[in-house]
Amino acid sequence: MSRYHEVYRSWQQDPERFWAEAAAEIDWYSPWDRVFDAEAGVYGRWFPGATCNTCFNAVDRHVEGGRKDQPALVYDSPISGRKKSFTYGELKDEVTALAAVLKDFGVGRGDRVVIYMPMVPEAVFAMLACARIGAVHSVVFGGFAARELAARIDDAAPRAIISASCGLEPGRIVPYKPLLDEAIRLSSAKPENCLILQREEQGCDLVQGRDHDYARMVQAARAAGLAVPCEPVLATDPLYILYTSGTTGRPKGVVRDNGGHMVRLKWSMFNEFGIEPGETFWAASDVGWVVGHSYIVYAPLLHGCTTVLFEGKPVGTPDAGVFWRVIAEHGVAALFTAPTAFRAIRTADPDAEMMAGHDLSRFRTLFLAGERADPDTVKWAEKTLGVPVIDHWWQTETGAPISQDPVGLGMLPVKYGSPGVPMPGYDVQVLDDAGHPVPAGTLGNVVVKLPLPPGALPTLWNDDRRFREAYLSEFPGYYKTADAGMLDEDGYLFIMARTDDIINVAGHRLSTGGMEEVVAEHPAVAECAVIGIADQLKGQVPCGFVVLHGRAGADMSTVERELVAMVRERIGPVAAFKKVVPVKRLPKTRSGKILRATMQKIADHQEWAMPATIDDPAILDEISEALDKSGK
Repeated sequence: MSRYHEVYRSWQQDPERFWAEAAAEIDWYSPWDRVFDAEAGVYGRWFPGATCNTCFNAVDRHVEGGRKDQPALVYDSPISGRKKSFTYGELKDEVTALAAVLKDFGVGRGDRVVIYMPMVPEAVFAMLACARIGAVHSVVFGGFAARELAARIDDAAPRAIISASCGLEPGRIVPYKPLLDEAIRLSSAKPENCLILQREEQGCDLVQGRDHDYARMVQAARAAGLAVPCEPVLATDPLYILYTSGTTGRPKGVVRDNGGHMVRLKWSMFNEFGIEPGETFWAASDVGWVVGHSYIVYAPLLHGCTTVLFEGKPVGTPDAGVFWRVIAEHGVAALFTAPTAFRAIRTADPDAEMMAGHDLSRFRTLFLAGERADPDTVKWAEKTLGVPVIDHWWQTETGAPISQDPVGLGMLPVKYGSPGVPMPGYDVQVLDDAGHPVPAGTLGNVVVKLPLPPGALPTLWNDDRRFREAYLSEFPGYYKTADAGMLDEDGYLFIMARTDDIINVAGHRLSTGGMEEVVAEHPAVAECAVIGIADQLKGQVPCGFVVLHGRAGADMSTVERELVAMVRERIGPVAAFKKVVPVKRLPKTRSGKILRATMQKIADHQEWAMPATIDDPAILDEISEALDKSGK
């Protein structure tokens, strides 16, 4: 029996008591004045007055509490061929030495440090070293273009930058240093010092007086035996700034505080993900995204787990069996990745033949988030792995799941297409455009009643006004998720699309996500995206882009007829789904999100800019050619 309903009710009845009990799992230097102050900040602040340190809770307390020799971080890079494991004791040594270097640069409490790094252990050390001395880190996804990096440097105004000579992608090296140099040239905020990790694959020149060799500086600090204690900070002080991906113009800097962030993430590891301290957790993401912040670095370490840092891809490094190899080799209990990763694995190895020979006996749960987890992919993963597959939904702004099937509390019945039920802290409601509640099963705007729980953003960096306008003004008393969806009669949430992806077909509001769900069920379809394109008669009509399975021998005209019939049967003639475009692949961000808005502009012959987060720009030319070829 699941304890979910009992636990959720206990939160509803007394939120402050609920989070105070959760906060007992964290070590504090001094207690809070009150659990929640509704008058502080934009909508209230959690644990005001308390002092704490995130690095102490993620590293030092485990060293002191008996986990010194337990692996804390496992680095696995199939691209470079390198693997290395760090115990909690070794992690503390690395972080302390780097913290000493930063302090020598004059970096202290409240100063910002931009981290522009590939998926290497030093990126994790850098985040924790900043937390140790009370500095505010801002990780920028490695490989971001110079202008995008410059915008983030200008907004954060860092005192120092930690970077690397290069990043690695399958078959190519991405030089980071020229991008960093150009970004600093473009920015008005000039960092005093840059710490550069020289990678074996490609080194770089250092700017005299500004740039410093990471390995040499850290080694010198380690040799000097400099002790750098954890700096007590306020629970409400910022831990990091993370800029939302895909922004245009001035980026939005999501702020995460220290106290509430630790309380929420620590609570989630067992209650939501079902993971015990000492087990191995793998989030196959990047430290440049929120998943990497929360579930590669902070949550597993706060919980005393072993976390995996993976520098590779689900296919191509070297093949579609790499996930099975990593799970088996490192004894992974749970994997968290994007649905697009499993769609790619399925496309390359539909019968999971590459799983043979890998011992997955310790693997218990697969978690999917970041894109809609279409039921067909979920069912394939369930059948292939023989373990529960948990879809869940959250955002950069929330830092942890808004809804899911809570494994630690006892799983609820699975409803395919739903990322589960709201988690404690989230009073999720669905409103129409006028702000009125809609009946169960009705599509509308998904919102969260204020206040947001611990760990969610309290504001945007140096911009309370923009925070209010972007998230709180449209539906007073609620946080606007900008997602469209519905709640069913059992309280399960269904996220159908971003509100921008709701299309208006002859006056009918329809979800492209609902159509994608139908299209994805066709046996020949490996991946799909449905967008709304301009139509003189109906305003908008849906257009489906489909990638066929590698071994699919289906005739495209037959597939198109069958897809049109399937959507007509499941959603109705009102959907007006008649256009299907075959493509080799879909354009995505590096975190796996399909670039639907850009595809729509291409289809409508509108001006569009190359998305800063795109994985492979050449795919957009392929989309244009496919549209021209199909006459759509």
